[in-house]
Amino acid sequence: MAEYLSPGVYVEEFDSSPRAIEGVGTSTGGFVGMTVKGPTIGAPSLVTSFADFQRQFGGFLSEYTHGEYRYLAYSVEQFFANGGTRCYISRVVPEDASLATAKKGILSMRAANEGKWGNRILVSLMATNRKKMQLLKKESDNVFVAKSVDGFREGDVVEFAGEFNRIAGIFDNTVTFEKPFGADPVDTAIVPKNVVFSVEMDVTIRSDSDVETFTGVTLNPTSTNYLARKLAASRLVVATVEPNDDIDNPVSVILGKGVLSGTISFAGGSDGTMEAVNAGVFIGIDNGPGQRTGIQAFLENDSVSIIAVPGITIPEVVVALVSHCENEKNRFAVLDIPQELRKTGDIIEYRNMIDSTYAAMYHPWIQVYDRVAKKPAYIPPSGAVMGVYSRTDVSRGVHKAPANETIACTGLSVNYTTGEQDILNPAGVNLIRALPGQGIRIWGARTASSNSAFKYVNIRRLFIFVEQSIRMSTNWVVFEPNNSSLWARVQMTVSSFLESMFRAGMLAGDSPAEAFYVNIGTSTMSQDDIMNGRLICEIGIAPSRPAEFVIFRVTQFTAGAAGGEGGAE
Repeated sequence: MAEYLSPGVYVEEFDSSPRAIEGVGTSTGGFVGMTVKGPTIGAPSLVTSFADFQRQFGGFLSEYTHGEYRYLAYSVEQFFANGGTRCYISRVVPEDASLATAKKGILSMRAANEGKWGNRILVSLMATNRKKMQLLKKESDNVFVAKSVDGFREGDVVEFAGEFNRIAGIFDNTVTFEKPFGADPVDTAIVPKNVVFSVEMDVTIRSDSDVETFTGVTLNPTSTNYLARKLAASRLVVATVEPNDDIDNPVSVILGKGVLSGTISFAGGSDGTMEAVNAGVFIGIDNGPGQRTGIQAFLENDSVSIIAVPGITIPEVVVALVSHCENEKNRFAVLDIPQELRKTGDIIEYRNMIDSTYAAMYHPWIQVYDRVAKKPAYIPPSGAVMGVYSRTDVSRGVHKAPANETIACTGLSVNYTTGEQDILNPAGVNLIRALPGQGIRIWGARTASSNSAFKYVNIRRLFIFVEQSIRMSTNWVVFEPNNSSLWARVQMTVSSFLESMFRAGMLAGDSPAEAFYVNIGTSTMSQDDIMNGRLICEIGIAPSRPAEFVIFRVTQFTAGAAGGEGGAE
């Protein structure tokens, strides 16, 4: 309450209008799988194109080395090819994968993450002398007055006339060196011939097309350019530096006396063996923030709305992925069916493994060109399907079923008939079919659930959209006075959001009253609820269901009898 002390007119603002609810994104994908390189621990990494994926995670894996675990890169490529715009990647590796390492002198390094890619890392060192110090006056054997000490600090190694020394202290422009110089470094000329040089090095780290360059690096632990401190910014290596008191060029300290340039190579990196791959590799481990792996890594990501583990049909992994989506309640799982399953009975048996409104299964596998094997190959459909999800969300909206949409591929591993789909579709298996004159299309939109209320993919994803949009945009309500004024504002806020959805065609009904309702107040909460800090708002929406079965009823009639054209006058 404002204070009113002096007589007069006071104008005050108050907030009575509804707060706008911004719809959350629904088109961001999430993938778990094996790649050439990339981080294996911590939050998933964002990629915005397949070129970006290749830069961060490498290219395609071969069937020879990775077999059935090679499909992530192909699926990400299909995701972008079919309309996806952004996705997050959680890389996994076999349990026996190892890091490439290198050691030279006081410098020990390892690759940033596991894999043979690390064996191609090259670290180049080159001595440099970029900074100069002009000494104007000699105070004592090792104390001098400098014209400027910009860029120099205590602990820096310097060079004069081929002799190395170290700065012991700096006060204003007075510099104390650890030992006297063999030759006189004083030069008072306007353009001096004798100067003291800094002793530094440039470090270049290469791995295939990735290049990182660090300039002006020193072995002075107090400097911002200290070797260990500079290399901490590297995406390619992790470095440690042993303490060192040598007064010498840093390159020589690392590579050997008198050496001013050279290259350090890495070895020992391994992709691991496929025999060491199990369900736990993909499920991951939850070791807390920043230390999660596999599927668990997506606990640190709120942006992903659709997620897959391409080609991995191990029951434990499938169940873990679906459970993750059900627990988080803000994402939907796209599941593959094993390629070798062709008979309807076998497919239904596999489908019955789960019963969830937060997942959908797709089959068969799609044909693409394998640029590694240089021939056509079949890959799991999940990546392409997620691309279609993303494309449909952007072009039409999350309320539109992601079906009767084309997929960019050249063929299918199995061409199912309408009769076979008659069996699989009611069971919750979404087929991809080659339709004459229409290309290859997703021809199903069912969740893997027995719950008829959430039978369709778009219904579940619409509810995810509504729930998350409201949750993310109503934090302002928390700790506000729980009274009728707040209830009215909440009702206006939610109603305004739902009305905008109705006008965008995302809800069924001929009017807003038919499309949704919002109840809040004494009808939704008791005095006990209010006393315990609970505000309860009840929301009902009427989702638009897809026209899955289009029926045209045709009959025969006599034109004259029907009163149509051709009757007698």
